[in-house]
Amino acid sequence: MSTTEYCIQIALILLVLRQMRGGKLDLAGLVLPVVMVGATAVFYLRPFPTAGGDLTLEIALGGAGVLLGTLAGLATRVWRTKEGVFAKAGLWAAVLWVGGIGARIAFVLASEHTGFGDQVTRFSIDQHINGQQAWVCAFVLMALGEAVARLVTIRVRALTARTESRPLAARAA
Repeated sequence: MSTTEYCIQIALILLVLRQMRGGKLDLAGLVLPVVMVGATAVFYLRPFPTAGGDLTLEIALGGAGVLLGTLAGLATRVWRTKEGVFAKAGLWAAVLWVGGIGARIAFVLASEHTGFGDQVTRFSIDQHINGQQAWVCAFVLMALGEAVARLVTIRVRALTARTESRPLAARAA
């Protein structure tokens, strides 16, 4: 993994750590993840291989990301007060989010620095995956699916959030 790729993964982790503090769902909280997701897509999804088993791999890992993101969004507490709608990621949301990122990093490190790379090569041949760019796209789609699904899940839940009167500081205790 390149320094840029590590920075992107760290930025994704920081997004969930920010949510663990809890806060109001505002425009800035929506724009930042959308900009990060868009920039990541533009940077990594060119070219986008679809031959052989490439598209199947990309759909499978993208779907895994959507599942992880949806579960993380469901594990995030969302509530409404007179001041607006608030959200606070819980432990399970963080575990799911960081687990997805950690799995991607572990896969890349293991395939680049251990004999696991030979197994990935054999799997790729058996499944007609046509090169490293298919894996890159699949993992980027997984990250994007995770980020977008989490964001959408939280925003949809915000529409039906119950009204509570306790301030954020009282909930943190």
